[in-house]
Amino acid sequence: DMALLDTQVAMLANLGANCLVSGKVPRRMGNAHQNIVPYQVFEVAPRADGGRDYLILAVGNDSQYAKFCEVAGRPDLAADPRYVKNADRVRHRAELVPVLEQVMATRSKADWLAALEAAKVPCGPINSLDEVFADPQVQARGMVSHWQHPLRADLRLVSSPIKLEKTPVRADRPPPQLGQHTDDVLAEVLGCDADRLAELRRQQVI
Repeated sequence: DMALLDTQVAMLANLGANCLVSGKVPRRMGNAHQNIVPYQVFEVAPRADGGRDYLILAVGNDSQYAKFCEVAGRPDLAADPRYVKNADRVRHRAELVPVLEQVMATRSKADWLAALEAAKVPCGPINSLDEVFADPQVQARGMVSHWQHPLRADLRLVSSPIKLEKTPVRADRPPPQLGQHTDDVLAEVLGCDADRLAELRRQQVI
């Protein structure tokens, strides 16, 4: 027995524990973590096309924070007594985060990801949809399917995420056009003959 409601309550994780232990309702934090700083989405330098770009920085402990400051070229932020320990960073979130926002905006997403991953600082890209479908792993998993369709010679659609070895998901028919199978379904399921179908059309039922 696994109810959707129960699962969602369990997914509250640290927020649920915060509320139960402290008796206080956590306030909204957007994409920031309630208990860890810095652990949130940051805007970085714009994309080549001028679009806005983002990544998530997930500094999980004090050692990772020191490594991040080194990568960022801001060792002073690691030495500042207000920010050395996570509890202090949470307490001084309002002062620290705006400084980090300015720092993060100085380099591109690709630059940050390469440098942070090399330093073993947890992070991840916030991808636009074109980046999602260009991702090598998404392509390797076959998450884009190609269809021959009356409206487009090469119709690209999102594939099923279900991967079954012995009974793979069938992909032998393209998505139907509006009403393409109406006559077939009504004839097979309801036994409608040609006269009945014509009458339904005359009445604008179908």
